Amino acid sequence: MDIKEIQNLIKFVAKSGASEVKLEMEDIKITIRTGSGYTEETYVQQAPVQQSAPQTVVNSTTQPFLESAAPVFKNTDNSANYITIKSPIIGTFYRKSAPDKPNFVEVDSEINAGDVVCVIEAMKLFNEIESEISGKVVRILVDNASPVEFDQPLFLVDPS
Repeated sequence: MDIKEIQNLIKFVAKSGASEVKLEMEDIKITIRTGSGYTEETYVQQAPVQQSAPQTVVNSTTQPFLESAAPVFKNTDNSANYITIKSPIIGTFYRKSAPDKPNFVEVDSEINAGDVVCVIEAMKLFNEIESEISGKVVRILVDNASPVEFDQPLFLVDPS
């Protein structure tokens, strides 16, 4: 089994929605796990001949599309009780819907629950991220057109 076949297998498992797949053949063992961290881990180990062969780890990141709004958590670092709006997906962060449009929010903008605060592009899909809280945007933590990770803080909001 060559690397191209392994990559195709990873893509197939990611699309299938399976959480774990194990494949054992005469000379190779492969385990593919997908989970809440949105990563796939593939462990490829050649069957031992007379001594144990080294283990190779192939990591591939998937970018599933989630329709839920950004999770909201209390920011424990800040004593002012700000709430952090975090990224629900991996992708590219945009502050506006198009280059010629205004930003969704600015520092000191008042937002309500359900207001779109940004867009995150993942796999050519533009996902509008809505606020789950009302308040005033205190800080924007990500630069426009920057890559973001799952659960990365995007905004600090003062709910009072």
